[in-house]
Amino acid sequence: MGRVLDSARACVCVSGRGCGGGRWARARPGSRGRRGSPRGRAPSQNPVLQLAHAVRLLLEYTDSHYEEKKYTMGDAPDYDRSQWLNEKFKLGLDFPNLPYLIDGAHKITQSNAILRYIARKHNLCGETEEEKIRVDILENEVMDTRIYFARICYSPDFEKLKPEYVKAIPNKMKLYSQFLGKRPWFAGEKLTYVDFLVYDILDLHRIFEPTSLDAFPNLKEFMARFEGLKNISAYMKSSRFIPGPLFLKIAMWGNK
Repeated sequence: MGRVLDSARACVCVSGRGCGGGRWARARPGSRGRRGSPRGRAPSQNPVLQLAHAVRLLLEYTDSHYEEKKYTMGDAPDYDRSQWLNEKFKLGLDFPNLPYLIDGAHKITQSNAILRYIARKHNLCGETEEEKIRVDILENEVMDTRIYFARICYSPDFEKLKPEYVKAIPNKMKLYSQFLGKRPWFAGEKLTYVDFLVYDILDLHRIFEPTSLDAFPNLKEFMARFEGLKNISAYMKSSRFIPGPLFLKIAMWGNK
């Protein structure tokens, strides 16, 4: 697949899919990447959403050389974030936030912008107009689903809200199933970066409620197809793979 980053310092949250364990990743200049090449930064810290997992999956799929630096969040009651806050405005980021990716002169925040940046280098944004439309629609639909799901998981009323959310899951999954149809990938015949986003959100729901996909064979086949991709399969079997935590320590669910 080649190298996606030219002289990258890529920062991705690594102590959980959403920095749930309170650690954030950001690579150090001159440290060694996953294949031994000098690499840099890619972190993530968002108290509402878990956003780094799809980025990590895309970096692995594209065989990108990247590095991660860890920021540690403190325990309750203060949840100290000084490791990140002490550097937040010293990195030259236009909109300081986590995750971020630094690739040479390019300094990028916002998880979907990072995904698109990597995807453009590997022609994973869709080719036809129809494919690009489907990519655009799905990117935003996944974010809507993610935001609503995260609000439930962070709510102090989680136990009260969970039953109604579980009841609503089949209707939401039905929409994803209908959109996928008989296609192998969500944009069409070829993999695009939104497949990484959809895999992540479907996987979260599968963890949250194990029966979430049972009524939708095409979604289950999509998940198996994605997990069967050579680089994804190798990553998921490696010590680098981060199955959790899913959210920050302050979440009511997915924080361990």
